[in-house]
Amino acid sequence: MGLGTRLRLLLAALDGELQALYDALGEPFRPRFYPVARRLRVEGASTVGELAVRTGVSQSAMTQTLAEMRARGLVANDAPGRRLRLTAEGAALCARLEPVWRAVETAAADLDRELPAPLGATVAAALARLEERPFGERIRSVMEG
Repeated sequence: MGLGTRLRLLLAALDGELQALYDALGEPFRPRFYPVARRLRVEGASTVGELAVRTGVSQSAMTQTLAEMRARGLVANDAPGRRLRLTAEGAALCARLEPVWRAVETAAADLDRELPAPLGATVAAALARLEERPFGERIRSVMEG
């Protein structure tokens, strides 16, 4: 099984279980909302571009996530075309989910202790190395031999 397939399976296992928990709790939340909700909760209002940069996704991906969050009543613009903020409903949802998020952090730390190397640190290191030298460049270098 290839690396990409294994990474997709890992992400599906992590996000799938978390989504099942949100669904069981009856909460209108998705794992992909977490970094946005957390940033807006801590920092207050922000632009799409600021959120994209701070969460490490493209502006297009952030726009899609925010559209879904807006449709669920979790975020709104301060004024047309301006900064986004959590709605009162979004803030209340974050408060309800705070115990879940603490449990996720603890469960992730438990998983890290069971692995030969901590997953979080390994992923962070891999991303840093790929920032320095992208995977495509690495592949071409091997092919050129």
